[in-house]
Amino acid sequence: MRILGIDPGSRICGYGMIHVAGLAPGAAATGGERLTYVECGVVSAPEHRPAEERLGEIARGLAEVLDELRPDVVALEEVFARVNLKSALALAQARGMALAVIGLRGVTVASYTAPLVKKTITGRGRADKDQVARMVAALVGLKRPPRADAADALALAITHARATATAVVLRGARSAVVLAGGAGGAGGAGGGRGLP
Repeated sequence: MRILGIDPGSRICGYGMIHVAGLAPGAAATGGERLTYVECGVVSAPEHRPAEERLGEIARGLAEVLDELRPDVVALEEVFARVNLKSALALAQARGMALAVIGLRGVTVASYTAPLVKKTITGRGRADKDQVARMVAALVGLKRPPRADAADALALAITHARATATAVVLRGARSAVVLAGGAGGAGGAGGGRGLP
């Protein structure tokens, strides 16, 4: 499965792609999945330009990234409550732009909050950007951490890979429980109530 993480921004948009060997879209996780780094970087626009021009330029660059990398799924940062309303609004606009570009290509989107991504990558929901970048580099085998925005995007992709593998394993476990429960259910070998 090819997972593209996108860290949206109104001036800088980070992206990072990983390939998860052994986990195809919709396939069962086996525990042997391996993350492989594909590419990461940023799409940016000059800060002095009006917001609509910056978002338009980033949208064009993001479209090129999507067309070139052809992800199976995109992991995108979710907007969450921030102290600075202006920053939250700018992120929401950038996220909307990214969703439109992704939607035009028919790619599925999964959303994750920054605290969940940090917890998944470092074990702490309040980890700083440097900790996230160093852990991302270690997880995908990079010699040095990528730029913060690109590292955040890779962290989103890794979070989705882990969430997908966990969800598939849990679905399989529930199916096994249902099957096991059916063997000892009413009319089965367990006498109608199952064994303690």
